[in-house]
Amino acid sequence: MDTRSEIEALRKKVSSGEVTSIKKISDLVLDVSKEVTRSKHCYVAIVDPENKDSVGISFSHMTGECEAYREMGEARFPVRKDGTYGGLLGYSLDTGESFYIKDPESHPASHGIPAGHVHVEQFLSVPVINGGDILGQIVLGNPEEDYDDPHLELVNEIAGIYGEALQKLLY
Repeated sequence: MDTRSEIEALRKKVSSGEVTSIKKISDLVLDVSKEVTRSKHCYVAIVDPENKDSVGISFSHMTGECEAYREMGEARFPVRKDGTYGGLLGYSLDTGESFYIKDPESHPASHGIPAGHVHVEQFLSVPVINGGDILGQIVLGNPEEDYDDPHLELVNEIAGIYGEALQKLLY
């Protein structure tokens, strides 16, 4: 299936009401995002409407804790007291901006890679925005080919579809 077909299939599943759970849409978003960017790793999160924590729902195994997170059904990253998330993972949530970088450790928001974490050679992050509110995030890493603007545009489109689904399922 080509890139456009994969995104349209995702859009159809969401608009038809076929997707009825956060986990199911998050898993679909992970699969389509990885496929269209040819990335090894992906992290798909929501912003908890109750407390604003970033909650990874679907994700690749990148640390020793990932299996425990999967068993819990989520990887929760609390919002800080100042309302930000911090670090490279939180940057698109903090700024509302999509971006990619070929050397993640050189980004000003980077705090380095935690011990035991898979090395990330390239990083792409897109906030999921619907109605002006940030509802989640899609993060990708280690593509087969360098990220570029067309990759960012594709993931922004996927984020728009995910945002519509989250709006229906969470609010």
